[in-house]
Order: sequence, then C-alpha cells, then structure tokens
Amino acid sequence: MATTRQIIESTAGDIAAEIKRRGISSDERVILTIESEQELIPGRRPSRAQVVAAGLTDDDIDRLVKQAQKDVEPRV
Repeated sequence: MATTRQIIESTAGDIAAEIKRRGISSDERVILTIESEQELIPGRRPSRAQVVAAGLTDDDIDRLVKQAQKDVEPRV
C-alpha cells in the first residue's frame, strides 16, 4: 500500500472541514501532528485537559471563575 503525504495547516476547529474539503472520507486513517505555539499561560493546556476530562465545558469554567471573583470581591 502506497502512502501519500499531504501537509494541511489549519486551526484545530477547522481541521475536520479541511479534511472533508479534500475528499478524505471519515473512515480513512489519517495521522495528525500537532505543533502548538508557545503557550501564553504555561500550564493552561494540561489544566484545561483535566477540567474537560472531569466533564466541564468552557461555559462551566467561565461560570466558576465569575463565581470565585464574586466570592472574593470586597462587600460594598
């Protein structure tokens, strides 16, 4: 079996659409290499992975952060 290599540069959110646009069917095997840029906040990615694994969404995280901010704000 011959292997054909293509390089697709895209965002994580658009990769599925880009693969579909190129006519690659959903049952074909592909290899995805992730080359992330330097994180602005070190440790955010592994922390977010743990939060997602716990079943929380970005909306849940936002809600928890807002609640924590409200809890520590001085009473006016």
